[in-house]
Amino acid sequence: MLDNALSPRLLSLTLCLGLAAPADAAIPESPAPIIIIDNNWSSQRVISRIASQLLESAGYATELLEMDTQSQFEAIGEGDAHLQMEIWEASMHASFTKQIDAGLMVDAGSHDATTREDWWYPDYVEEICPGLPDYKALNSCSARLATAETAPNARYLAGPAEWHPEDPERIKALGLNVTIVNADSIDSLFASLTAAVAERQPIVLFNWAPSWVGATYPGKFIEFPRRDAENRCASDPEWGVNPLMTNDCGGVVSSYLKKGLWAGFEDTYPCAYQLIANMNFSSSMLEKTAALVDVDGLSHDEAAARWLKNNDSVAAQWLPSCARR
Repeated sequence: MLDNALSPRLLSLTLCLGLAAPADAAIPESPAPIIIIDNNWSSQRVISRIASQLLESAGYATELLEMDTQSQFEAIGEGDAHLQMEIWEASMHASFTKQIDAGLMVDAGSHDATTREDWWYPDYVEEICPGLPDYKALNSCSARLATAETAPNARYLAGPAEWHPEDPERIKALGLNVTIVNADSIDSLFASLTAAVAERQPIVLFNWAPSWVGATYPGKFIEFPRRDAENRCASDPEWGVNPLMTNDCGGVVSSYLKKGLWAGFEDTYPCAYQLIANMNFSSSMLEKTAALVDVDGLSHDEAAARWLKNNDSVAAQWLPSCARR
């Protein structure tokens, strides 16, 4: 976070990008820091820091606030936080639209990237369970996909439980012989994947795209019954393959990735609002930001600075006239 002066690193970034504000511009319009949500996966953390560094270069103070993917929306709606750079449709749509409908948040636009998050496996697992990616193969291969912890059921290694609380109902609705094991962190989730791949051991785990994983380990998502566009799967038991239960379907196959803001953001920080609205990441760009951390081993701050250095022309296009010399 900065107060009135730029740090040497950000001053260098400012000069590199031509980011100094005009002398007669009232930036920042408010001395209150812009509070940016910090979630627990690499692409979100890196692009949040890219936004932070660009905002600070334009003269704003920023703070990063670590929060989970659900309580963040209430915090933004109440003005305790201001910006979320990655809103994933599959896991956050209901909470996001609730705040928008209440007039507490605004949609700051979609990234070019589209997303998918669901159950996934590396390609070699098809040698162990040839029926994949059809979800019905999880039952026919359950013993081969089991661990000592879950036998005779197949193991599904999930992320934090709050990410997809519908998974237990999905298992029940589709009659799957699967036991969920929640990883205690993203690091442990992908450490398990790396260890399994090294020994070519069976593994089915939560994954998302875009991420560094698909580029490093070729694999596929489990193909569950398709979720309908109106999302009746989540609300109408009569829709879908099980007429008695909801969530008898998979996740959204190609879903949005949005930016969301506190409803008072534009009035309080109008130039910053324009900058955030202009920021736009493709799937390839997001995969590369995550790889800077998860493959190259940089810190999130270092990855953001590296990305800005390597993509200064892209960042310059995002800058509104109010943030330019």
